[in-house]
Amino acid sequence: MTLLSTLNTDMKTAMRAKDKERLAVIRMLKASLQNEEIKVGHELNADEELTILSREMKQRRDSLAEFEKAGREDLSEKVKIEIAIVENYLPAQLTDEEIRQIVAQAITDTGATSAKEFGKVMGAVMPKVKGKADGNQVNAIVKELLQ
Repeated sequence: MTLLSTLNTDMKTAMRAKDKERLAVIRMLKASLQNEEIKVGHELNADEELTILSREMKQRRDSLAEFEKAGREDLSEKVKIEIAIVENYLPAQLTDEEIRQIVAQAITDTGATSAKEFGKVMGAVMPKVKGKADGNQVNAIVKELLQ
């Protein structure tokens, strides 16, 4: 079952339950996927769908940070609900320990020895954790292990 068909099914369920927040987020995700399909000119594969979901999650996390910094509790609560809904469609997230293992392996594979080779390590790690870990979290762990 493709992500679009899953979203359609969940959208119908949210409509029946009159769950406005869930419905709005599902519609936004569906629109993002459909817009990307139009842009690339073909049906999206699972990897492309994951990329879009990750982008949507990143936008919401960035918004949450900004709202909390500005002291807007009303908006940050709304975004937290949206994040919880989007997380349902993403694969299970990796723990810090699992990310550390992947990063340590990438450091060994690339032969990186200093922080100057940060980009090389990130380039090796990100495809492995795509959609399963937040980029900022991976970034912090790579910096820590390269110190």
